Amino acid sequence: MKKNNLIWILLSLLSMQLMTSCKKTSPAQTSTPPLDSTARASLALDSALIDAQQYYLWYNQIPSTFSPQSYSDPNALMIGLRNYSLEPGFGATPVDRWSFGVLQTDWNQLSGGIGTTTNATITGDFGLNVFFRQQGDLRVKLVFPASPAGLAGIQRGWQITKINGNTNITTSNATFIINSVYYSTASTFTFLKPDGSSVDISLTAATYPEPPVYMDTVYTVNSKTIGYLVVNSFLGDTTEMAAAYKQAINHFNTQNVTDIIVDLRYNGGGYVTAQRDLADYLAPNSASGGLMMKETFNDKNQALNSSLYFSKTGPINPNHIVFIVSQFTASAGELLINNLKPYLTEKLIGPGNTDGKPVGFFPISDGKWYVFPVSFRSTNSQGNGSYFSGFTPDAIAADGLDKNWGDVTESCLAEAIKYITTGTFTPASQQPLRTDPSVLAGNQQLNRAFSGVIDARMMK
Repeated sequence: MKKNNLIWILLSLLSMQLMTSCKKTSPAQTSTPPLDSTARASLALDSALIDAQQYYLWYNQIPSTFSPQSYSDPNALMIGLRNYSLEPGFGATPVDRWSFGVLQTDWNQLSGGIGTTTNATITGDFGLNVFFRQQGDLRVKLVFPASPAGLAGIQRGWQITKINGNTNITTSNATFIINSVYYSTASTFTFLKPDGSSVDISLTAATYPEPPVYMDTVYTVNSKTIGYLVVNSFLGDTTEMAAAYKQAINHFNTQNVTDIIVDLRYNGGGYVTAQRDLADYLAPNSASGGLMMKETFNDKNQALNSSLYFSKTGPINPNHIVFIVSQFTASAGELLINNLKPYLTEKLIGPGNTDGKPVGFFPISDGKWYVFPVSFRSTNSQGNGSYFSGFTPDAIAADGLDKNWGDVTESCLAEAIKYITTGTFTPASQQPLRTDPSVLAGNQQLNRAFSGVIDARMMK
C-alpha cells in the first residue's frame, strides 16, 4: 500500500496527549522497558477504543461501561462497537455492519491489489472465488487471471463437485469449503465444465496482482454499440486503476460506444479517489464542475469535512448507464452509483438490493493492527446519502453463475442488453432461476471481498 504516514496520526497523538497521561514518556526517562506480547495486546485494545471515541461516527453512543479488555483483539472490539450505531429512521437496529480491524501485514497486501488470504499463517491463495448457484451447486464466481487458478485455465461458471476428495459441497459444509478454498496452501478440485466434461486440478497458493478492470468489451446489438465494463474493486494501486479506466474508455471511444453497462456486482468498494476517477470518465459533459459528493465527519472532526467536484475526463458522453449490482455491491461501488445519479439516467439490474453502506473509514494504527471505525458519511449533490437499506434494482435478474464473464446469455448482462436495445425489462415471472434466501446467506459466508469506502486523504 502506498502509505508512509497518516495525517490523522498527528491529530490522534495530539488528542491522546490531552486526554490521557498513560501513554506519555517523561522527559527525565531515558529508556523504556520493552513490553511483552500480553502488554502490547492490551495497549492495542485501549488505543483502539480511544481512536473510536475520537473518530467513530456514532462515538456518543458508546457507553462509558464499554470495556476494551473484554475483547480478544482489535477486530473483535471493532465488531463490538457496531452495536452502538443507531441512525434516525432505522429504528433500534444498529446500521454499522462494517467497522473492523486487520493485521497491518495483511492490509498492506490487500490494499495494494495483491491477492492474498487474510489468514496470517498463509501466504497467498488460489485466486479462486466461489458462490452457490443453488443448494449443492457450487460455482466458480471469479478467477483472477494472474493467480494459480487463472493460470490453470479455470473459468467462472465451472461447477465444483469435489474438494480434496469431499463430495459434501453444500452450505452446511461451508466452513470446510472456506478453509479449503481460501485458507489452504494446496487443494485439489474436481470441476464440471459447461461442455459436460470433468477435470481434476490441484492448486498451490501464491500471491498475484489483481486487475483494476476485470473486463472491458464491446457488443454491437441491433443498432446499439454497447460498452461492457467489469470493475470488481476500487482497492489497489490508484495509479494503475486510473490507467486501466483510461484504457477502457479509450477502447470504448474507438469502437464508437454510445451505451455503457458497468458491472459492479462484486464490487465491495475501496478508495474514494478510485471511484472518483471512474466517475469522471462516466459522467456526461454537463456534470463537469458540479458537486460530486460531500464527506461529513462527527462533530469532533468537522475540519475534515470535504467536497469533491466532477472534472469530466475522456470523450464518452453517456446519457444513461446500466449498472449490474447485487447484495455484494457496497461502499465505493454504491458511491459511484449515488454520485452519478443526479447527472444522468441510471438503471440497476441484479438479484436484489445492494449492501447499503453510505459511510466510510480509514486505517488507524494500533500496534500490529489497523482499526477501521466508521468515521464519515457521504452524500451526493442532491444531499442523498441515507441508503442503509441499499439501492433497489429496477429489474430483478439472477446472478448468472453458470456463465462466464461477458457471455451475452448470462442473466444480468442479457437483461442489461435487452433494456438498452428495447427500453423494456423481462417480467420477473419470466426470469431464469433465482437464488433462494438460504443460499444467499451461505454466499455471505463465502464472500471474501473487501467492503468499505476509504478516504485516501488520510493516507500518504
